[in-house]
Amino acid sequence: MSDQPLLRPAETDRIREGIAAAVLGAPDGLAESLEHDPHGYLRLVDASRVGAQEASRLLHEAVQGARAAGHSWDTVGRVLGVSRQAAQQRFAGKGAPAGLSKPAAGAERRTLGGLTAFNEMAALEEAGRDGWHMVGYGPFFHEVEASDHPWEHLRVTLPTAARHRRLEDDGWIPVGAGWFPWRYYKRPVGTGR
Repeated sequence: MSDQPLLRPAETDRIREGIAAAVLGAPDGLAESLEHDPHGYLRLVDASRVGAQEASRLLHEAVQGARAAGHSWDTVGRVLGVSRQAAQQRFAGKGAPAGLSKPAAGAERRTLGGLTAFNEMAALEEAGRDGWHMVGYGPFFHEVEASDHPWEHLRVTLPTAARHRRLEDDGWIPVGAGWFPWRYYKRPVGTGR
């Protein structure tokens, strides 16, 4: 990997503008209130805090995704502009499974390990054919539970609320809250439209 930026300046500008627009636009009437209401500035601080927390969460998940895609800590550190050690110290925290629920009484669970963004869906497809369905996930693994019928699994990038509703209307069940940039779904085979 070269030391050249991965994003073009125009792409960086669009990201910055998108974040600013979200912070100003999500709270009802915030931008307009800044013209006449001192309290609006406190709402702006709070909205900016939420935006910063979300950006930090996305960065952590993006780093875990890059690691799951096979990138080294040295490479991740170079992209972040820090040393390998600094990147690893900040981001190597053991990720807990996303949305992992308690097993059903007597249910058998297993962990599919050694997974990356490039092989996880094939592993889930094979497990689903054998009657296993996803119940949680984290960096490099998926937790699956046995059932008496086959399952199918789906991974999509950040679905809009409308697309999420359409998927649920088609019988897809969300698993966890997502793992940036992915959202995972499952459904028993034969239940879709």
